[in-house]
Amino acid sequence: MAAHRHKYKALDLFCGCGGLSLGLRRAGFTVLAAIDNDTLSTSTYKLNHKRTHLVGEDIKLVDPAKLMKKMGLKPGELDLMAGCPPCQGFSALRTLNGGRDIHEPLNDLVYEFRRFIEVFMPKTVMMENVPALLNDDRLQHIRREFEGLGYSTAAELFNAERFGVPQRRLRMILFASRDDCPPFARPVRGRRTVSGAIRKLPLPEESNDPLHGYFVRRTENVMSLIRRIPKDGGSRTDLPDTDQLPCHQRLNGFKDVYGRMAWNKPAPTLTGGCINPSKGRYLHPTEDRAITLREAALLQGFPMRYEFDMSKGRYPTAKLIGNAFPPKFAEHHARAIYAHLESQSEISR
Repeated sequence: MAAHRHKYKALDLFCGCGGLSLGLRRAGFTVLAAIDNDTLSTSTYKLNHKRTHLVGEDIKLVDPAKLMKKMGLKPGELDLMAGCPPCQGFSALRTLNGGRDIHEPLNDLVYEFRRFIEVFMPKTVMMENVPALLNDDRLQHIRREFEGLGYSTAAELFNAERFGVPQRRLRMILFASRDDCPPFARPVRGRRTVSGAIRKLPLPEESNDPLHGYFVRRTENVMSLIRRIPKDGGSRTDLPDTDQLPCHQRLNGFKDVYGRMAWNKPAPTLTGGCINPSKGRYLHPTEDRAITLREAALLQGFPMRYEFDMSKGRYPTAKLIGNAFPPKFAEHHARAIYAHLESQSEISR
């Protein structure tokens, strides 16, 4: 990786377990501070981003002016404000694929960007969220407010698998800049697969990694179903109706439930239920089990050395991983902003 000419300064709002911060750092940014009030997120973040000032409070209670002073900055000096506001209320499942409006208080946290921007006046902004936000009135309102503060904006949908992530994950990216809006990152050639991400891992029972080598107990009915699912991409729909679980015989939807991932394809979109085969296509391609937390993290693009707090059990940690901004996805778009800042620096000389 080429050396970065400058270390531009960034602030990570809604930092979660740190996927965005990792991508920003890889792109050449120094993440001076991050904000999140979820205790499992902040404990995990601290394990991996020890030099970043972490504010573990509700963002609505954080004074941007005080934080800016703590970061040693004045208005206009922050190079990038980035973040991923909670998006549960915008999801296609919650809104019946856009067919209804969900009154979800967390949705309005996207407005916190505006409050922080008004104080920091950063040179650039990057926000990630689910696809449904692209056509939501809140985003149109936010863009108008950003533009009223002197920013140019752009928003598009991108699939993470086009940016080096071994997972199909459609997300909305918003850029804003006090200068002309920078172009978005261009997709990379080729694609990463499930095989490239997790195939070389040892069997869980042979691993000392607490995110990989744990025991899971399932009922014999469920294990019998899992053993019959065809290897390498098979689905429960490949089985006759008589071999389905009773709950699946009554329902015709959610066909990826108890499906296997395929070695030579990207993984499906990981969610907070990514280690539970009843939540989606989360069975290992060939072993008769769901993917492990470590496998889920690798499919999100986290490095093998990344640490996660498991003190609250497997499923809260799985939610942390499933909700993360894939670091490689973040890195590519952050590199586009880095290049824009470099070009503006050249112009100002």
